[in-house]
Amino acid sequence: GISVLYDDTDERAGAKFSNMDLIGLPWQLVVGPRGLKSGTVELKRRATGEKEELSPEAALAKIVG
Repeated sequence: GISVLYDDTDERAGAKFSNMDLIGLPWQLVVGPRGLKSGTVELKRRATGEKEELSPEAALAKIVG
């Protein structure tokens, strides 16, 4: 299964990303206004720092492996 941590704090995006890096989550999935318009999400892998824009389905497939 997959555990999800949803950050709904009122902090700015940069602060949220810093907090998630400190927690050490292996993946960060970012859904933002631009992505919603284009049907994509941003997926970041903590181990490599690699970021990519994918469809939500492709991002889920990558996380599940």
